[in-house]
Amino acid sequence: MLDSKSAPREFSDASTIAERDTGAAHISSPASSRDSFDKFVKDHDSDKNSHDDFSDESDIEDGVDERDGLIAKDLILRPITTHTLDVNEDDDVRGAQALQQQAALSPTPPLSDKAKSKPDQVSWSSLPRKDQLILLTLARLSEPLTQTSLQAYMFYQLKSFNPSLPDSTIASQTGLLQAAFTGAQTKVILVGLLGTSIGALGFGFSESFYTALFWRALGGALNGNIGVMRTMISEIIREKKYQSRAFLLLPMTFNVGVVVGPMLGGLLADPFHTYPGIFGEGGWMGGETGVLWMKRWPYALPNIVSAVFITFSALAVILGLEETLETLRDHQDLGLRLGAFIKRTIFCRRTYTYQPISLSDASPTDIELQPTPTTPTKPKTKGKLPFRRIWTWNVIAILIAHGMLAFHVGTFSNLWFIFLSTPRYVPSSPSNGTTTSNPTLHLPETYTPHPPLTFTGGLSLPPPSIGTSLAILGTIGLALQLLLYPRLSHALGTISSYRLSLLLFPMAYLLAPFLALVPTSSPAPAPADGPLFWIALIAILFIQVLARTFALPATIILLNNASPHPSVLGTVHGIGQSMSSAMRTVGPVLGAWGYGRGLRGGVVGAVWWGMSIWAVLAAGAGRGVREGNGHEVKLEGEEEEEERGKEGRS
Repeated sequence: MLDSKSAPREFSDASTIAERDTGAAHISSPASSRDSFDKFVKDHDSDKNSHDDFSDESDIEDGVDERDGLIAKDLILRPITTHTLDVNEDDDVRGAQALQQQAALSPTPPLSDKAKSKPDQVSWSSLPRKDQLILLTLARLSEPLTQTSLQAYMFYQLKSFNPSLPDSTIASQTGLLQAAFTGAQTKVILVGLLGTSIGALGFGFSESFYTALFWRALGGALNGNIGVMRTMISEIIREKKYQSRAFLLLPMTFNVGVVVGPMLGGLLADPFHTYPGIFGEGGWMGGETGVLWMKRWPYALPNIVSAVFITFSALAVILGLEETLETLRDHQDLGLRLGAFIKRTIFCRRTYTYQPISLSDASPTDIELQPTPTTPTKPKTKGKLPFRRIWTWNVIAILIAHGMLAFHVGTFSNLWFIFLSTPRYVPSSPSNGTTTSNPTLHLPETYTPHPPLTFTGGLSLPPPSIGTSLAILGTIGLALQLLLYPRLSHALGTISSYRLSLLLFPMAYLLAPFLALVPTSSPAPAPADGPLFWIALIAILFIQVLARTFALPATIILLNNASPHPSVLGTVHGIGQSMSSAMRTVGPVLGAWGYGRGLRGGVVGAVWWGMSIWAVLAAGAGRGVREGNGHEVKLEGEEEEEERGKEGRS
């Protein structure tokens, strides 16, 4: 006797389901498998009273025999597809078919009271479309990797262009370089990756400030990826319960780049002098004269490594990233087809596709189930919200708060590595700019520090130590995002965690400049060092990164849900990214200018405290933001359609 568990397997081995795209729906039953199918029907007839999963389907059309009734029943339970699967596929395909048939024919077990009361548990492994999310995070990693890599040595690279320039001028130049990059669907991401790669190579081989500025501006002008990536994630992850983790992927990837990038830049910068035994004169790879191109372009190597990684990311995007734009989803993509071919041939992975069949290919044993209407159905077009109706109060509020947040977060990222690179102030030496101890601070001759307000100087850290500092920042952020953010965000809610996190930024900015006054084990002008110094540095970074860990993902979720209609989701994200880019352009320029003025005036903390006041205002702006549902505005006919959908489900 054939039991109900094995019936789907017999059914899947005996027939395949197809529908002709211009004629009718068919069940194709190969002659060689007819006996197996008849055996299945016979066994079912003799034992059908013992299977409740078949007894409920008594509404099969009159006049159809029991065998045809079972086939029609199976089609009722599943949406009719317009394609067919080849009959001669191997066992793994039959296994997949058997599972689908079993799911369709088997009754759904009742849920226990405990299962009914238990809320859906969302974990990283439960995220849908993980393949696409991985490709997006890989593409996202390119920007922080390149950005933070050069931050470890940018101050010293600019100094090498013109050693006579004062530190205040170098600080202003770094602000311009940072702003030049941020100032200006899959194809956009690809162009952004290639632009970043070209800009990194050009910057690494630059020999003057204006050349470096050009390449940074070019890389920034071609890179607009982050807004597109946020939109694609929102289109891939529709369910709200997954959003807190899905939108956390991009900030997490940023922190991975913050960990790897500075270490990459600090270790590979100026290899001719950093590793003389390998690349220097008489070194293992240098020969008698050393590696000459490393001597001429000491900061090219980390940029070359970054460019190679970015190119690899671009290749992965070409071969695997699917288009999420509604109008382009059904278009043939040569890159995806090539990626599928590589999986089949190189990695020995099979890919299964569907193909239409014509009426002439139908078998004599095919059974016609459903006629196709002679009048073609006009495809339903979705309406789009007009641009003028995008500007709801909540959209305006989140854009203002988002812009203010981007301003001080971007400014901090730039000021932090400048502050770490700036030479320390030597209290015992004369204060004018011609002394050997403070040659580049250019302080007034009558300057005398009066802490806690009037003091100056930086920390004089070398590139490897700067890389370590920035890597600490990324490590803290990554740990918080993996361990603390999902639980606390779930407990507090998105809007509450967002507003609370905004209150931490002013504290971090207020305390940051006082690192110049922390006692160290190495007297100035040597680089700051010692356990007390590193504890203080990590504590300040912890506050800032904790705030950023909760604020940035929550901002993206709130911006996503503030969209008044799904049709303008990409537009809202684009406006948000434009606002963020504008603020991240203006912020570093103004911050670096203010930092330079503070160095010359002997009050290095002025710009930090001004930024703290700005962060307080940004926290106030966050109070005006509320959490939307992403569909606050209804277009004509949408409410009636929702009502019909509810009635159909009930």
